[in-house]
Amino acid sequence: MAKIVEETGYTDHIQSEAMKQVQTPRQGRILTYWIGGIFLIIVLCLFLPWTQNISSMGTLTALTPQDRPQTIEAIIPGRIEQWYIMEGTFVNKGDTIASLSEIKEKYMDPNLLTNLNEQLEAKQGSAVATGAKALAMQEQIKALREGLRFSLQKARNKVEQTRLKMQSDSMDVVAQRTNLAIAEAQFTRQENLYNQGLKSLTELEARRLKLQEAQAKLLSVINKYDASRAELQNARTELNSLQAEYADKIAKAEAELSSTRSYILGTQAEVAKLQSEYNSTQVRSRYYYVVAPQDGYLVRTLKAGIGETVKESEALATIMPHDPQLAAELYVDALDLPLIKPGDDIRLQFEGWPALVFSGWPGASFGTFGGTVAVIDNTGTNGQYRLLVVQDPEHEEWPGALRVGSGVQGWAMLNTVPIWYEIWRQLNNFPADYTGDAQAGEKQNKKTAKAK
Repeated sequence: MAKIVEETGYTDHIQSEAMKQVQTPRQGRILTYWIGGIFLIIVLCLFLPWTQNISSMGTLTALTPQDRPQTIEAIIPGRIEQWYIMEGTFVNKGDTIASLSEIKEKYMDPNLLTNLNEQLEAKQGSAVATGAKALAMQEQIKALREGLRFSLQKARNKVEQTRLKMQSDSMDVVAQRTNLAIAEAQFTRQENLYNQGLKSLTELEARRLKLQEAQAKLLSVINKYDASRAELQNARTELNSLQAEYADKIAKAEAELSSTRSYILGTQAEVAKLQSEYNSTQVRSRYYYVVAPQDGYLVRTLKAGIGETVKESEALATIMPHDPQLAAELYVDALDLPLIKPGDDIRLQFEGWPALVFSGWPGASFGTFGGTVAVIDNTGTNGQYRLLVVQDPEHEEWPGALRVGSGVQGWAMLNTVPIWYEIWRQLNNFPADYTGDAQAGEKQNKKTAKAK
């Protein structure tokens, strides 16, 4: 009996040891609980809200072109004679930065402006004198035309006078022919009477003498008539030659006047050229001093030393305008560009300012600053489109120590979705949800109402 009890107790001990071997260890159960809890937390986190965003990198710049860094260029080629401003110095608009000296032989004459002015005055005097000559020639032509008019009138009067004289001489010829015919008839009758013995020889000789006188007088009158006719022809010829003579004189005077006017125009062109050269030289002398185009800081000199030559339009220094309106220059992919509109909110992180950023939970981020999209470029570069983001007046101000050129990272805030949806979207490389213009429009309406 005792033996049976001992065997039974031994068996129970073996079974108890076996059960202990098959039971789950306590550390395993704890690990299982932890794993299950972590998995449950992860599953629950997948349903937490996540704000979709578009991340981009960029640099700080100025919103307007005149506020961006610019180079100061030499308008003319020259040799650097002196620097007046050190790097990092604040300059006002018009302050002299450097002075140049001339290197072109044409402008090396120290009395160049004086000489050009003397040449200009001489040419102007020549133009004035030639103008006076042209006026005198105009008066001369006018006088010639008046002389022609009077001479023609005089010649016409002479022609008319000679024609009347010729008519008078013609009447004298007719009258004398009649007298001759009468004298011939009387002589014939006297001769007949003499032959009959009724008249004496003396009376016949007296009548013959009168006949001869009538014949001589007729010849004289005819000669006088021929002379009057020749004189009329000469008067008409003189009238025609007078027109030709004065036409030749007037033509020569007008040709000389045209030549004088041509010379005047050429002189005026030379005067204008000299005036332009004088003005250009006078303006060029102002470019010997390189001045600041606006208020700002001289960031860097690009030429060093004294006596170094510079070319035309070559940069001498870089100036950063004073108090520019800063803007973040960001670049986004073409895939994300339709999701961004002017007026959208952007969160920015500036280099040098500590920040704790949760891009999907902007409310839990620290050290970021608000911005608004002001400009979106219409053209891209290598699939990237540029955004200009300015400070949002409804949020905190940007740090005052920001400088143009420092790095910046931005996040454009979009829709709020569950985390699992965002993970699924990222794994499939899908774009963020399209929000349209509603958010930008609502924000713009709020700003307008606030301004009113």
